[in-house]
Amino acid sequence: MPRTDRVSDEPRTEESHGPIGLLHRIRANPSGRVALKVGIGVVGGLVVALGVVLIPFPGPGWAIVILGLAILALEFAWAQHVLEFTKRHVQSWTHWATRQSLPVRLLIGALGMVFVAAILWVSVKLSFGVDLAALAWGWLGGS
Repeated sequence: MPRTDRVSDEPRTEESHGPIGLLHRIRANPSGRVALKVGIGVVGGLVVALGVVLIPFPGPGWAIVILGLAILALEFAWAQHVLEFTKRHVQSWTHWATRQSLPVRLLIGALGMVFVAAILWVSVKLSFGVDLAALAWGWLGGS
């Protein structure tokens, strides 16, 4: 006789093992379904909020936002749609950029570096009151 889950009398399958199986077992209980939705919403929302706060700073701000969307997509259809939209556009941008000539890719990289440097300069200036550009100019022998 096949083993059965505690939640239902249906035979266990591969899908009932691991994280996916755990989610299915939690969703099988009405109160578990609500708790899972609330928990996923809170954790995913906090991760997205952290990512949004980190976007202006150099680092993985956008990656953290996407991770938060992936967490939210476990329970919310709208988050799944936003995540798919984001994946599509990032992939199309990446494919476009890789089809460009080397000088164009170097220009894209240089513009990206200038953007990150500007964000870093503004962040340090506003956070610590240190003007990195003036400091660097002084080190280079400027007046």
